[in-house]
Amino acid sequence: MAAEALLFDIDGTLVDSVDLHARAWEEAFEHFGRRIPFAKIRAQIGKGADELLKTLLPPEEFEKRGEEIDRWRSDLYKRKYFGQVRAFPRVRELFQELLRRKLRIALASSAKGDELERYKQIAGIDDLIEAETSSDDAERSKPNPDIFAVALERLARRGVAPAVPQRRGSPRAALGLERIS
Repeated sequence: MAAEALLFDIDGTLVDSVDLHARAWEEAFEHFGRRIPFAKIRAQIGKGADELLKTLLPPEEFEKRGEEIDRWRSDLYKRKYFGQVRAFPRVRELFQELLRRKLRIALASSAKGDELERYKQIAGIDDLIEAETSSDDAERSKPNPDIFAVALERLARRGVAPAVPQRRGSPRAALGLERIS
């Protein structure tokens, strides 16, 4: 069975933003009195803020200050770092070639919805996307499979059947997405 669609993340895949996110997190942690090495933070980029914070903070601090730290970091990222994000070379050309080959494109990102919109513009692909999901669309962020499952559901509503093995158990298991690291 030939693929009908492809799912892409955007941070660190289509736009060069990983180090910028890690710097913003590093500054946010320092602002709240916690020194966490850049490399340790960078290794967690790709997860949603909730999962990243759970990994890097003790549980009681996550519960007490996690949302505040994330808001502060998000505001800092938008003010200081977002303007530095650049698309990786030839992303638009790649997507145009995929469309020429009759493949549909979906984005599945842990970025917030407003950030995803700007990333699509930076990469020059906002007019080439069939479906998308952001952290706003899923209860749990990556590495949990929720964002991917929503993207697949949105593609299915547009007539694209997922080409994944069928397994017994939960819908996530049927999608082969129990947990993606």
